[in-house]
Amino acid sequence: MLNTIEYTVTAIVCLITAFVIQRIYFKEKKRNATAESVKGIKWFGLAIFSWGAGALLNFILVALNGVAADHKFIIYFGVLISLLNSLFILLSIPSIEHSRKRHIVIRIIERFSEREVFLIFGSILMMIAFVFVAVSYVNETANNSYIWLIDIPISLVVAYVLLQELNKAFSNRKMRFMYLPSFGLFLLIVIAVTHRIVPQEEIEGFLDVGIWNLIGVITAVSFKFLFILLFSILLYSWKFLSEKEQQQGELERLGKENLELAASRENNQLTIESHLDTIKSLKKKLSDSEKEVENLRESSKIEFSDRQKEVLGNLGLCGMQKSYTEIAEEMHISVDGLQAHIHQIKKLLSISGAGGKEQLIAYAKNNDLLRFASIHCEDK
Repeated sequence: MLNTIEYTVTAIVCLITAFVIQRIYFKEKKRNATAESVKGIKWFGLAIFSWGAGALLNFILVALNGVAADHKFIIYFGVLISLLNSLFILLSIPSIEHSRKRHIVIRIIERFSEREVFLIFGSILMMIAFVFVAVSYVNETANNSYIWLIDIPISLVVAYVLLQELNKAFSNRKMRFMYLPSFGLFLLIVIAVTHRIVPQEEIEGFLDVGIWNLIGVITAVSFKFLFILLFSILLYSWKFLSEKEQQQGELERLGKENLELAASRENNQLTIESHLDTIKSLKKKLSDSEKEVENLRESSKIEFSDRQKEVLGNLGLCGMQKSYTEIAEEMHISVDGLQAHIHQIKKLLSISGAGGKEQLIAYAKNNDLLRFASIHCEDK
């Protein structure tokens, strides 16, 4: 009767929970969540489903078909379900987020792919299970405790690793008050495992068998419920914190982009100012060049008298070889008269200062005024 109640309650609760978890899993996948972020949800759901499927099959065999609850094939199936459940839990534990160092068992698992974990874990357990099953099947005196020795060490290791990772995760989420439920889960698993390996005949002298069986049913159902509860809390706290961390990360990213944009804008402003200075300098040079061109244009528009053209032509032709006096004599004018003409020409051309004679010679040559020369130069 107690076994039937255990199978019924476990099957109903675990199968419904597994269905809900898988719906969450597919919903998260549709939201384009990464495979890594939803992997833990998948394995957690499969762990719960393995309990529910095992309990449902046991209910069908025991309650509906009258198979004894302690039949070896029921025990074999129970061991297989427990091993599968341990594997699924181990694969789901790495998805429990925290910033502390992982347990060595989890670090070993993380070194392999999921397929490799299945092959390694399955191969080792299949070899061990074959030996235990073969011996217990041939030896009719072998009790159920002997068969459960396949699973018990693994279940205890998984329970301890789970306790460590849960406490680290809750501590990381500032939920230290969850340490007690985590330890309670570990304690219930230990009691449930102890109940499997201790034969009833060993208990009869210390405790009523009915109470012992009731303890086994209560602990078996309770630790499954507590396991579901703790993982559900972790699932939603992880989701909440993940979304919060994503928002914080997005905020930090936007802040960083704003700083980069501000720095880029400042650099651009400096570049623009530098370009503006360059443009101003170029404009000034252009303006000066335009003034020079304009002066040249104005100079080219100067109208000289015939006498002034003659003076410029004579200077351009013989100014480097002869003095003003010599040029004036050949032109049959006085030196003062020549210098008066030169003064007027300099005034028209805006020439002043030293080197005036050289500038007049250059001007005469550049503007084709040598043709107006009236004297002759021996070095022509």
